[in-house]
Amino acid sequence: MQDLIKLLADGQFHGGDELGVALGVSRAAVWKQVQKLQESGLDVQSVRGKGYRLPYPMEWLDSTQILGQLSSDARSLVTQLEVETLVVSTNDIAMAKAAQGVGSGYVCMAEQQTAGRGRRGRNWVSPFASNLYVSLVWEFHQGAAQLEGLSLATGVAVANALRLLGVEHVGLKWPNDLLVNGAKLSGILLEMTGDPSGRCQVVLGVGVNHRLPANAAIAIDQAWARLEDVRPGIGRNLLASTVLSELVKMLDLFSREGFAAFQQEWLALDVYADKDVVIKTGAADILGVARGVDSSGGLILESNGRTQVIKGGELSLRLAL
Repeated sequence: MQDLIKLLADGQFHGGDELGVALGVSRAAVWKQVQKLQESGLDVQSVRGKGYRLPYPMEWLDSTQILGQLSSDARSLVTQLEVETLVVSTNDIAMAKAAQGVGSGYVCMAEQQTAGRGRRGRNWVSPFASNLYVSLVWEFHQGAAQLEGLSLATGVAVANALRLLGVEHVGLKWPNDLLVNGAKLSGILLEMTGDPSGRCQVVLGVGVNHRLPANAAIAIDQAWARLEDVRPGIGRNLLASTVLSELVKMLDLFSREGFAAFQQEWLALDVYADKDVVIKTGAADILGVARGVDSSGGLILESNGRTQVIKGGELSLRLAL
């Protein structure tokens, strides 16, 4: 099906006979391939008398172009960038590489994930060539204690990348959702391998909705946004290089100073600051007022006349109704 996608990548109409000749298959076989692409979430349009097309030109991820657009500091710290066509999950690949000792600076990106995931085991909708899926390995030497607040600092880095690209009204929701005008544009998943009290490797997984097709978004159970709507014209390769540059910049500083170096930036982007919220733990709901985060990235919650700090885990934060 990749050959068919390449033929449709120009965004123009192509007849079934034309595509069949180019692919060396029958017109009926072309139609079956188109159906499979539509089932995978790709928005292939079919118009009688005209043929098939994508509603927009498709930009493939290009490792040479991405590396060439990195900041000079990031280019010196990214050791390897692999761009895959189809994977189960970029985090799975990066975790396997980390377990093999690949070290800081390995990056995996993919055109499509068949089982992309977010926090709490939730599915991350990952149709072909529609979004950005990137996983980055970084090594730490003081175990889990050194990682406090890393997911929040990652959110700051992605927010900074989007603002550099001209995206407005960017906000962060504890612990690691990035919103634009209240709708989710990006999510973050951190995973660790190695010694939890010593030398370990962390995989930072980031997903950004770029041109998420509406038919693929049916499976999303919350308000969502896509970059093409809020800041049209930003290509995926530019998005990838900008996000990667900001992630590496953040990790270099975080390795030396921890979350304290990012706390004020995170607070300035906090969309739930001083609002009534509910934290769902699975066992019970905790109601209170969100008062920002402390220097370790814990959520400060004012509830029933007292203040407590909520750490990450299998928690869900929502506005109270």
